[in-house]
Amino acid sequence: MLHLDAELNKDIMAELKKPLGELYPDFEDAIDEIKSSKFLISVGDATFANLTKYELYPNIGIIDNLIQRKNHTHEVIRADHILKAENPAGYITEDLWETIGEALRLSNTGECYVIEVAGEEDLAVLPCILMADPETTILYGQPNEGLVLLKARDLTNKAQKLIDGFTEIK
Repeated sequence: MLHLDAELNKDIMAELKKPLGELYPDFEDAIDEIKSSKFLISVGDATFANLTKYELYPNIGIIDNLIQRKNHTHEVIRADHILKAENPAGYITEDLWETIGEALRLSNTGECYVIEVAGEEDLAVLPCILMADPETTILYGQPNEGLVLLKARDLTNKAQKLIDGFTEIK
């Protein structure tokens, strides 16, 4: 299990607070690019809710039923395939890695797979970047700023560097 140790990894925490891709203050401005994506992963409840509001469904959606630490329930999740993972805040657990891997294997059918995280899904962006096909589009929300859109191929080295800065807990 990897744990982000706040005392030891202040540089990593500062880096994670910056958008990893292109920031769209208005979700609507990213819709054309989202629609042109061959494979789409969304991380976060607000991002997933915005997508479904426009009847756009990611291949994989990762949620924790919280938006800015407040409970959120999705009125309609159009996914027959819901996977579960445990991942406390500040961690990237082996369970989360494995569940993302399973969703990537299963989602080639074109159906939407949702990973419901017990804990927090924020750091799931990093394993997604490292495990997904390089052409994958990944979306996540930047709190109070907007939507971040990135291509996995553009951030593989940076994601690995950030992961390498985590403390392994056994």
